[in-house]
Amino acid sequence: MNAADDKTIVREYFNSTGFDRWKRIYGDGEVNKVQLDIRNGHQQTVDTVIGWLKADNNLATLSICDAGCGVGSLSIPLAAEGAKVYASDISEKMVTEGKERALEALGSSENPTFAVQDLESLSGSYHTVICLDVLIHYPQDKADEMISHLCSLAQSRLILSFAPKTCALTLLKKIGSFFPGPSKTTRAYLHREADVIKILETNGFAVQRKSLTKTRFYFSRLLEATRV
Repeated sequence: MNAADDKTIVREYFNSTGFDRWKRIYGDGEVNKVQLDIRNGHQQTVDTVIGWLKADNNLATLSICDAGCGVGSLSIPLAAEGAKVYASDISEKMVTEGKERALEALGSSENPTFAVQDLESLSGSYHTVICLDVLIHYPQDKADEMISHLCSLAQSRLILSFAPKTCALTLLKKIGSFFPGPSKTTRAYLHREADVIKILETNGFAVQRKSLTKTRFYFSRLLEATRV
């Protein structure tokens, strides 16, 4: 399958069976043990990003692009802290859910601003661009293009996460333990950290902070890179 097929698969998945599954995972209702593990792992990644941004003591002055926002797990708390957040996702259902959650949590539909867009069609200029748990759906060559495009949108900083390609995780993926249930998700691509850093450096960014979230079923390397 080529990259275009991957994008179609991701869009269709998150507008159908995938939406129901991930809406539950990103919520606070009852889920199974695997889904709870993934929920906790994703929330750890979100909390780390929020912690980084709050530690800089300028969050309320920032414009932030949340590329691949899902149901707003990151966008909503950032907007609550005063940042101007532009949230987008390839899935119309995810965006609709994000709008509803933002209205419920914040009492306003003005911030975050939500839009249905694939990553390649994003435009504009933002102080900080964030892309969490998106690259896992795309092969390395497509991920490289996506990272380069995100770099072009970031005035100062890019924060992104990806499933790191290590011997252990490659083995888990091969034996079917990385994402249980072949019909429950899109294809999962692992990425070498060195390859991701190389693309960032090629686009004029240098890594400043790193974090690794590791649970039983959720593995995510988080990088913060700033424009040199």
